[in-house]
Amino acid sequence: MSASSAFSDEKGGSSSEPEYGHDPASGGIFSSDYKRHDDLKEMLDSNKDSLKLEAMKRIVAMIARGKNASDLFPAVVKNVACKNIEVKKLVYVYLVRYAEEQQDLALLSISTFQRGLKDPNQLIRASALRVLSSIRVTIIVPIMMLAIKEAASDMSPYVRKTAAHAIPKLHSLDPEQKDQLIEVIEKLLADKTTLVAGSVVMAFEEVCPDRIDLIHKNYRKLCNLLIDVEEWGQVVIINMLTRYARTQFLNPNINESLLEDSGDRAFYASDDEEEDEDKKAEAAALPKRKPYVMDPDHRLLLRNTKPLLQSRNAAVVMAVAQLYFHLAPKAEVGVIAKALVRLMRSHSEVQYVVLQNVATMSIKRRGMFEPYLKSFYIRSTDPTQIKILKLEVLTNLANETNISTILREFQTYIKSMDKDFVAASIQAIGRCATNIGEVRDTCLNGLVQLLSNRDELVVAESVVVIKKLLQMQPEQHSDIIKHMAKLIDNIQVPMARASILWLIGEYCEHVPKISPDVLRKMAKTFNNEEDIVKLQIINLAAKLYLTNSKQTKLLTQYVLNLAKYDQNYDIRDRARFIRQLIVPTDKSGALNKYAKKLFLALKPAPVLESPFKDRDHFQLGSLSHLLNAKAGGYQELPDWPESAPDPSVRNVEVIRLLERVTTLTSIPDWSKCTSRKDRKEKKIEKPFYSDSDGESGPTESADSGNCGEHNLEPFEWCKLMGMNEISEKLSLGEKCVNEHIIVERVTATANLSRVPCGSDKECRFAGKTVSSGCLVLVTVATKEGGGAQLTVNCEKMVIGTMLVKDMLQALSQ
Repeated sequence: MSASSAFSDEKGGSSSEPEYGHDPASGGIFSSDYKRHDDLKEMLDSNKDSLKLEAMKRIVAMIARGKNASDLFPAVVKNVACKNIEVKKLVYVYLVRYAEEQQDLALLSISTFQRGLKDPNQLIRASALRVLSSIRVTIIVPIMMLAIKEAASDMSPYVRKTAAHAIPKLHSLDPEQKDQLIEVIEKLLADKTTLVAGSVVMAFEEVCPDRIDLIHKNYRKLCNLLIDVEEWGQVVIINMLTRYARTQFLNPNINESLLEDSGDRAFYASDDEEEDEDKKAEAAALPKRKPYVMDPDHRLLLRNTKPLLQSRNAAVVMAVAQLYFHLAPKAEVGVIAKALVRLMRSHSEVQYVVLQNVATMSIKRRGMFEPYLKSFYIRSTDPTQIKILKLEVLTNLANETNISTILREFQTYIKSMDKDFVAASIQAIGRCATNIGEVRDTCLNGLVQLLSNRDELVVAESVVVIKKLLQMQPEQHSDIIKHMAKLIDNIQVPMARASILWLIGEYCEHVPKISPDVLRKMAKTFNNEEDIVKLQIINLAAKLYLTNSKQTKLLTQYVLNLAKYDQNYDIRDRARFIRQLIVPTDKSGALNKYAKKLFLALKPAPVLESPFKDRDHFQLGSLSHLLNAKAGGYQELPDWPESAPDPSVRNVEVIRLLERVTTLTSIPDWSKCTSRKDRKEKKIEKPFYSDSDGESGPTESADSGNCGEHNLEPFEWCKLMGMNEISEKLSLGEKCVNEHIIVERVTATANLSRVPCGSDKECRFAGKTVSSGCLVLVTVATKEGGGAQLTVNCEKMVIGTMLVKDMLQALSQ
C-alpha cells in the first residue's frame, strides 16, 4: 500500500478497511493495534489463569507507558471475579485507572466490587474500595458510604488507609454526606497506626479543616507518631499542626515584638500629647507583662519535628522549616538554616522552591543565613530564575559588614551575557545603595557608567535606579549630571542617549549652566538622531524654556522648528502641541497657565523593594506563597491568640482512661472485692483483650485489681495486653521474714522494678523483656503462717513459666 493510500484510509477515504491479518510493516498502524488488542481479549476470555495473568501484565505495562487501553474495559472487568489472586490484583489496578471513564460498564459490576470488600486478602479489599470510590455516580453514594464505614473498622491498616483516601472523593461527589464523613474521620483520627495517620489528616484537611476540636484529643499522638509516618503523611500532618498551633498556643516572640513596635513608634513619634501619653502607658506596661512560658504541647511539637530536618525528602525538610519559622522562638529558628542550605544542592526545581522561601525568611530573620552567605553565590550554570532568587537573598543579607564583598560579587554579575540577570543585578545594587548609605556614592557612579551599555534593558534599569539614588543624594545632582553630559558624546546607543537626556531634563533646575550646553549639542545633531532621542530633545527644550527662557528661548524655537518638518508625524505633532503649550500666543488656551505644573511636576521616586516583602502572610512552602496569590483550597494561617486557650482539651486520653477506671470500680459484682483471696473464692476469671482503638482493658469478667478502696490497680491492668497469668502457692523460706527480704530476692532473680500497690500484704514488680519489649508483672501476696501466692502475668507463656520457676526457687530458700 502506498503512503498516500494509507493516509486516505486513516482519514476515512474511499479505500477499504485494512484486513485483520494485515502486516504491520506495510503501514497498517491501526490494524496492528486492533490485532494486538484482539489477542489480549482472547487471552482474557481463556480458561487458563496463566494466559489471563500474562494478558493483564501486558495491559498494565501499556498503561504504564501512557498508552490508551480503555477499549479493553469490558474484557477486563469480567475477570474481577477471577479466583486467581494475582489476576484479581492486576484487574483492580486496571479498574482504578479506567472506572471513572467507563462508569456505565463499571456500574454493572457493583455487586462484584461489593463482594471484593469482603475478600480475605487486604489488597483486594482495598482495591475494591478504591474502584468503588472512583465511580463518580451519585446513585451509588449510599453504597460508597457503607463501604467506607466498614473499611474504617477493618482489621488491616492498609484498608483503613484506603478508606481515608476515599473520604474526599465521596465528599466531592456529594457534599451533603459531610456529617457522616466527619464521624468516620473522627474514628480514623483515633487510629494509632502510622500507615493511617497521614491519609486521615489529608481527609480532614479536605472535608472539615475548621473542626480543630477533632485534633485536640489526637494532638499528642500525632506529634509522637510523626517520626514514623511515611514522608507524604509527614508533610500533611506538619502543615496541619502548624495551623493548629497558631490557634492554640501563644506567640513565643510576643514580648520581643512588643518591644520592637514600641521602639519604632518612639522613633517616628508625633508631637501630639495624647499619643505620647498612650505610648508612655504602653511602655510602662511592658515590664508588668507576665514572662512567656511555652506550653509543653508547643514544645512537644517543636521537639518531635526537629529530627525531620535530616530527612532525605526535600518536602519534609521544607515543611519543618516553615513550622519553625511560624511557631518557634526567634532564638531557635536558626536550626533550619543549615537544612535549607543543604537542599540547595538538589535539582533546580527543588532549589527554586527552597530559594523562594529563603528569600521570604531572610527579610525578617536575616541573621540565621549570614553564616552561609557564600552558599548563595551564583554559578554560571544556574538557570536564570535561580540566579535572580539567589540575588534576592544576597540583597536581603547585605549589611555594613559584608556589603563590600557583596558589591564585588555583583560587579561580576553585571558582565553576564544574561541580560535579564544583569537587569536584576542592577536593581539589587540599587537596593543595597538605598539601604546602606556608605556605598551610595560608589554605586551611583558605577551605574552611570552602565548607561553606555548597548542593551536597552540594562540602560532602562540603570536609569530607574539612578533616578532613585539622585533623589536620596541631592548634593550629588551637579556632579552626576555633569558626568552624564560628558558621557553622552561617546554614547551611540539611542536608548542610552534618550535616557541621559531624560535625566538631565528631570534635574535641569539644579544645573542651569550644564543643561543649555547639552541642548545646544543635541540641536546640531537633531536631524540625524533616532525618534526616541528626538522626543527627549524636544522634552528637554520645553523644560529649559520654562526654567531658563532667557538663555534657551531661541534655542528652543530652533529645535521646535526642526521638529515641525520632521518626517515622523509623532515628532511633528509633539512639537506643535508643545509650542502651543509653552509659548503664549493669542490662540493659546487655558493650559498655558499650567505648563510648569505639567512639565516640572514632582514625580515619585521609583520603588526599590523586595518582591517578597509582604509574602510571609502566606504559609511558607504552600503553592499560594510560591505564586504570591491565594490558590484554590488554601487555608489561611491563623493569627496568634491574645490569650492562651484551655490546654486541658488535649488531655482526652487521660480522661478516657479515668472513665474506664470509674466504670471498673463501679461494677456491683466487684465492689466488695478487696483481695485476691476473695476473688479466688468468688471464682472470678481474668481474661484480657485488646480493643479496637488500640488501648487494652478487661472484659466484663476481667480482674479489676484492688477495687473499691484503691483506684491505682486498674491503671496497671489496663496496660496489660493479652496477658497470660500463672499462679503458684509457696512457702516462704526461713530468711524471708519481712518485705525487704522478699523485694531483695525478687530483684536479684530478675531485673524488675517495684511498683506501687494498694495492699500492705502484696509486693508488685514490673519490667519488660530486652528483645521484644513484652511487659511482665510479678505479684507476691503474703499470707499468715509463712505462706504466699506468686502470680506472674506475661504475654509470652514460655517466659512466664521460666520466671515462675526461678522465683519459686529464690523465695523458698
